[in-house]
Amino acid sequence: MKENILDILIYLFENYMFDSGEFEPDQETLITELSQAGFDHLMIDQAFDWLENLATLAEDNRSEGNNHSYGGIRYYSKDELELISVEARGLILKLEQCGVLDHTSREIVISQIAALGAQSIDLEHVKWVILMVLSNYSDGDGVTELTESLVLDGLQSCAH
Repeated sequence: MKENILDILIYLFENYMFDSGEFEPDQETLITELSQAGFDHLMIDQAFDWLENLATLAEDNRSEGNNHSYGGIRYYSKDELELISVEARGLILKLEQCGVLDHTSREIVISQIAALGAQSIDLEHVKWVILMVLSNYSDGDGVTELTESLVLDGLQSCAH
Protein backbone atom coordinates (compact mmCIF):
# COMPACT_ATOMS: atom_id res chain seq x y z
CA MET A 1 0.00 0.00 0.00
CA LYS A 2 1.43 3.35 -1.01
CA GLU A 3 0.63 5.66 1.83
CA ASN A 4 1.73 8.95 3.23
CA ILE A 5 1.07 11.08 6.27
CA LEU A 6 -1.90 12.75 4.59
CA ASP A 7 -3.64 9.39 4.04
CA ILE A 8 -3.56 8.82 7.79
CA LEU A 9 -4.69 12.36 8.55
CA ILE A 10 -7.61 12.06 6.14
CA TYR A 11 -8.57 8.71 7.69
CA LEU A 12 -8.59 10.29 11.16
CA PHE A 13 -10.43 13.39 9.98
CA GLU A 14 -13.14 11.40 8.19
CA ASN A 15 -13.61 8.96 11.05
CA TYR A 16 -13.39 11.29 14.03
CA MET A 17 -13.83 14.94 13.03
CA PHE A 18 -17.12 14.44 11.20
CA ASP A 19 -18.31 11.87 13.74
CA SER A 20 -20.83 13.49 16.05
CA GLY A 21 -20.58 10.68 18.59
CA GLU A 22 -19.22 11.01 22.09
CA PHE A 23 -16.38 8.51 21.50
CA GLU A 24 -13.00 10.20 21.74
CA PRO A 25 -10.32 7.51 21.63
CA ASP A 26 -6.90 8.03 23.18
CA GLN A 27 -3.72 8.02 21.11
CA GLU A 28 -2.92 4.36 21.85
CA THR A 29 -6.37 3.27 20.68
CA LEU A 30 -5.94 5.30 17.49
CA ILE A 31 -2.48 3.84 16.87
CA THR A 32 -3.87 0.34 17.23
CA GLU A 33 -6.76 1.11 14.89
CA LEU A 34 -4.46 2.68 12.30
CA SER A 35 -2.09 -0.29 12.48
CA GLN A 36 -5.00 -2.68 11.99
CA ALA A 37 -6.10 -0.57 9.00
CA GLY A 38 -2.69 -1.27 7.45
CA PHE A 39 -0.82 1.97 8.06
CA ASP A 40 2.92 1.88 8.75
CA HIS A 41 4.02 2.69 12.31
CA LEU A 42 6.57 5.28 11.15
CA MET A 43 3.89 7.09 9.11
CA ILE A 44 1.50 6.92 12.07
CA ASP A 45 4.11 8.56 14.32
CA GLN A 46 4.76 11.26 11.73
CA ALA A 47 1.02 11.92 11.38
CA PHE A 48 0.67 12.38 15.14
CA ASP A 49 3.69 14.71 15.13
CA TRP A 50 2.00 16.70 12.34
CA LEU A 51 -1.22 16.95 14.35
CA GLU A 52 0.68 17.97 17.48
CA ASN A 53 2.47 20.70 15.55
CA LEU A 54 -0.84 21.93 14.15
CA ALA A 55 -2.40 22.03 17.61
CA THR A 56 0.61 23.95 18.93
CA LEU A 57 0.46 26.51 16.12
CA ALA A 58 -3.27 27.01 16.61
CA GLU A 59 -2.94 27.31 20.38
CA ASP A 60 -0.01 29.73 20.12
CA ASN A 61 -2.09 31.89 17.79
CA ARG A 62 -5.08 31.89 20.16
CA SER A 63 -2.90 32.73 23.16
CA GLU A 64 -1.31 35.65 21.30
CA GLY A 65 -4.76 37.14 20.76
CA ASN A 66 -4.55 37.37 16.98
CA ASN A 67 -6.82 40.01 15.56
CA HIS A 68 -7.62 37.84 12.50
CA SER A 69 -6.64 40.56 10.08
CA TYR A 70 -6.95 40.12 6.36
CA GLY A 71 -5.11 41.54 3.41
CA GLY A 72 -1.59 41.79 2.18
CA ILE A 73 0.14 39.95 -0.59
CA ARG A 74 1.82 36.61 0.04
CA TYR A 75 5.03 35.96 -1.90
CA TYR A 76 5.90 32.28 -2.07
CA SER A 77 9.47 31.03 -1.78
CA LYS A 78 10.97 28.92 -4.56
CA ASP A 79 10.46 25.74 -2.50
CA GLU A 80 6.83 26.68 -1.80
CA LEU A 81 6.23 27.36 -5.50
CA GLU A 82 7.56 23.90 -6.35
CA LEU A 83 5.52 22.22 -3.64
CA ILE A 84 2.17 24.02 -3.95
CA SER A 85 0.53 24.06 -7.37
CA VAL A 86 -0.84 27.18 -9.03
CA GLU A 87 -4.37 25.84 -8.50
CA ALA A 88 -3.72 25.26 -4.80
CA ARG A 89 -2.23 28.74 -4.36
CA GLY A 90 -5.29 30.11 -6.16
CA LEU A 91 -7.57 28.28 -3.73
CA ILE A 92 -5.70 29.69 -0.75
CA LEU A 93 -5.99 33.19 -2.21
CA LYS A 94 -9.73 32.78 -2.91
CA LEU A 95 -10.33 31.55 0.63
CA GLU A 96 -8.53 34.63 1.93
CA GLN A 97 -10.64 36.87 -0.28
CA CYS A 98 -13.81 35.16 0.97
CA GLY A 99 -12.76 35.65 4.58
CA VAL A 100 -12.42 31.94 5.32
CA LEU A 101 -8.65 32.29 5.88
CA ASP A 102 -6.88 35.21 7.48
CA HIS A 103 -3.15 35.82 7.10
CA THR A 104 -2.27 33.71 10.14
CA SER A 105 -4.40 30.71 9.17
CA ARG A 106 -2.97 31.00 5.64
CA GLU A 107 0.55 30.77 7.05
CA ILE A 108 -0.42 27.78 9.18
CA VAL A 109 -1.85 26.09 6.07
CA ILE A 110 1.36 26.69 4.12
CA SER A 111 3.51 25.54 7.04
CA GLN A 112 1.48 22.36 7.47
CA ILE A 113 1.61 21.61 3.75
CA ALA A 114 5.40 21.85 3.92
CA ALA A 115 5.44 19.67 7.05
CA LEU A 116 3.87 16.80 5.10
CA GLY A 117 7.27 16.13 3.57
CA ALA A 118 5.87 15.50 0.09
CA GLN A 119 7.61 16.40 -3.15
CA SER A 120 4.41 18.03 -4.37
CA ILE A 121 0.84 18.14 -3.17
CA ASP A 122 -2.28 18.17 -5.30
CA LEU A 123 -5.27 20.46 -4.95
CA GLU A 124 -7.50 17.87 -3.26
CA HIS A 125 -4.90 17.26 -0.57
CA VAL A 126 -4.47 20.99 -0.02
CA LYS A 127 -8.22 21.19 0.58
CA TRP A 128 -7.92 18.55 3.29
CA VAL A 129 -5.02 20.39 4.93
CA ILE A 130 -7.10 23.59 4.92
CA LEU A 131 -10.02 21.79 6.59
CA MET A 132 -7.73 20.32 9.23
CA VAL A 133 -6.13 23.68 9.92
CA LEU A 134 -9.48 25.44 10.16
CA SER A 135 -10.89 22.78 12.46
CA ASN A 136 -7.98 23.39 14.85
CA TYR A 137 -7.59 27.11 14.26
CA SER A 138 -11.17 28.20 14.85
CA ASP A 139 -12.31 29.30 18.29
CA GLY A 140 -13.72 25.89 19.12
CA ASP A 141 -16.44 26.20 16.52
CA GLY A 142 -15.00 23.44 14.37
CA VAL A 143 -15.46 23.54 10.65
CA THR A 144 -18.78 25.00 9.58
CA GLU A 145 -20.81 23.57 6.74
CA LEU A 146 -20.08 26.71 4.72
CA THR A 147 -16.34 26.21 5.11
CA GLU A 148 -16.62 22.52 4.23
CA SER A 149 -18.64 23.47 1.17
CA LEU A 150 -16.22 26.21 0.11
CA VAL A 151 -13.19 24.00 0.51
CA LEU A 152 -14.45 20.63 -0.66
CA ASP A 153 -17.03 21.60 -3.27
CA GLY A 154 -15.49 24.73 -4.69
CA LEU A 155 -15.93 28.43 -4.39
CA GLN A 156 -19.15 28.97 -6.32
CA SER A 157 -20.94 30.16 -3.20
CA CYS A 158 -18.28 32.77 -2.43
CA ALA A 159 -19.73 36.06 -3.59
CA HIS A 160 -17.91 39.38 -3.51
